[in-house]
Formats: sequence, structure tokens, C-alpha cells
Amino acid sequence: MAPSSTPTIDIESLGLDQGALLLIRRALAERPVGGELQVRGRSPDWEMHLQAWCRSQGHPLRFETVDGLPQARITRGPHAEGRWRDAQATGTALGGINGTPADDAEASWGLAARGATVEAGSPGFFFALHRRHELWAATAGDLYRQAAAAQWDPATAIEWGAEFSLAPAIEAAVVQVMTYLIENENAALLVPARHLGQIHPHYREVLQLLALQCADEARHVEVFTRRATLRGHEPALSTAGGQASLRTLFDAPDFSVATFLLAVLGEGSFVNLLNFLQANAPDPVTRQIARLTARDEARHVAFGMAHLEYRLSVQPDYQSKLRNAIEVRYDALASTAGLNEEVFDALVLLAAGELSPNAIARGHAAVQQLQRDMAAGRRARLARLGFDRDEAERLSALHTRNFM
Repeated sequence: MAPSSTPTIDIESLGLDQGALLLIRRALAERPVGGELQVRGRSPDWEMHLQAWCRSQGHPLRFETVDGLPQARITRGPHAEGRWRDAQATGTALGGINGTPADDAEASWGLAARGATVEAGSPGFFFALHRRHELWAATAGDLYRQAAAAQWDPATAIEWGAEFSLAPAIEAAVVQVMTYLIENENAALLVPARHLGQIHPHYREVLQLLALQCADEARHVEVFTRRATLRGHEPALSTAGGQASLRTLFDAPDFSVATFLLAVLGEGSFVNLLNFLQANAPDPVTRQIARLTARDEARHVAFGMAHLEYRLSVQPDYQSKLRNAIEVRYDALASTAGLNEEVFDALVLLAAGELSPNAIARGHAAVQQLQRDMAAGRRARLARLGFDRDEAERLSALHTRNFM
């Protein structure tokens, strides 16, 4: 008689509850429906355990005696395969054409990895941001990798023990500016954090990037606070007008508008401010802080621009919502004071370096130039988003006087 062509595995003394079931499942998975697998074993009660498992999985089973020892013959049933008959595909791990994920991520995909096969009957998860155009940016993956590589440790990246001595008025100006930066960075942390839990994980690059962006902002809050208190002072003044300006960021109707107001307009101007502080910092610690945080903020602006450029490329009429967002925010803040005079004066004093008429004149001119640079940057970014020159000029002028 010709030897049997049915594959055989020997689980030896390994019990089914000790891992033998893994060997059986893998071997059986290589057989077609209706195909057979022979199993030999020597562990106590292995036949009973195998019989119970085959019954639960719908695999016919019979036992034979070979050389005086029991041997199982399993026929692969159709039920295990049928379990995945209505399973859902979730695209490919690296995305489709040009690495782009699905247009619309299904609630039933849940938390599955992109590219995974999801069993029918899995619970649905509601994510408000589940359409690609609402959140995607073509460069999200690249920006995430850049952000991951650019993380820095506040404890070691900044020379906190550097020796310097500042006049009391200059130190007070630093503390006031740091106080202003902290509340702005609190907003820059919390606004994207509010959206993180609403993003379908199918769009993992955006999810990962925003998570690191929140980590950036948390780090910025830490270093600004540490510099404010470095010489034993408490944070200084926070005004109603400044808080009102930041409050409008939380009122944005959707992710794209929030990104537009925060990243494209606010953080874009913030980069100018941090570069100004780096150039005019009265001490090495403040200078290092400004340099490192400006680099992070520039990346946040890059994502905001990339997202809005993508959204406008597939939904050109969305530009009207961006225009309306600036105008509504301007009207909401019309009765507020804008940038508080303490922050303005502190910036002037930092640029001046001393309390003398000639120095203050230089400092005042430097802050005016900063404001012009901020406006020019906003106009350039608005132009990239398709606004014509005159409208970009008008909308830039409507931006909050509080910078962020």
C-alpha cells in the first residue's frame, strides 16, 4: 500500500492547553476545506481536548489506532473560513495611490491597523473626523518623522546653569513675555488635543503628528515656565483681552478652521515672535529657548499649511469658510484691548536693552518691524491658500492684535 499523503504532526507530550493547539491550527490552516490532517500525541487526555476543540470549530474528527497508539484525523471544516467571509478590508498599511489613505474610514473598522482585515460584527467606533479631506495633509508622514527625530529634552538641551545677570527691569520684561508665551502655548496644546480623540486611527500619520505636536507644546510650557521662575519670580500678568483672543480658538467650528486660525495665522506669527526673542534675548537661556521652540512651531505651521492646501485642492469653495472665520473672529474681538501694553512694553524693553530714550526708540522701532514681519508672513501664507493680494492684505489686517 502506498504511504498516506495526508500530512501528519506529532505534538508529542505537549498538551493542547500548553501550546499544542497553535501547532494544530497552523497545520490545519494550510489544508483546503475538506482536506485532512493527522495528529499524534502522548499528553494526558489530549484526545478529549482535541475532540472538544474540533466540535467548537466545526471540524469533523475521527480517531484511528496506529501501532497501538491513538491517532486523530481532522477534516478541515468550512466554518472557520466562513467566519471571515464578510470581513472588511481597510486598505493597505502604506496607503493607496501616493500613500493616500481611504476617502472615508468606516466606523466598523474601529481601532484596527490600516491594512488589517476586520471581522464582521466588530463594534463600531464613532470618530467625528473620518473623512480624508477634513484632516489629511500630503506631507503628514514626512512631518511626523521629522518631528519624531527633532524631539529635545528640556533638561539637557538648554543650559539652565549659564551665568548671567540682568537689570531688574529687563528680568521683569522676560518674565512678562514668558507669562504671555505660556498662556498662548496652553491654547496651542489644548486645541489640537481636543481633536485628537475625534480622528479615525485610519489616518494614523495625522494622529501621530498631532500627538507629537501636543508633546512639543507641553515642552514649551515647561521651558517658558522654568525661565519665568528661574530667578525666583512668579509669572506676571494675564489680561482679559489676551484670554478672549485665545478663547476664540476653542470656538472654531471644525478641525480645518481651528488649524487655520491657530497654525497658519497664530503660530505663523508666533514664529516671527520667537525669532525676534532669539535675536533680542538678554541672556543665553532665553536665546536657547527661543531657538528651539521656534523650530518646533515652524513645523506646526507647515502641517497647517499642508492640510489646508490639501483641503482646498479637493474642496475649493472651502476658502469662503476660512475668510468667514477671520471676519467672525475679528468681530468677536472688536471690543477687546488686544495685546496688553505690558507685553508690548516688555518686547520694546528687550529689544532696547536698557531704559534710555535712545534705546527705547530703537526697541520701539524693532517691535514695529516685528509686527510688519508678522503681517507680511500672514499675507504670504494667505496667498499660498489662494487669496488674491488685496484680500490677503485685508484679512491679514483683521488678525487678532494678540498675535496668536
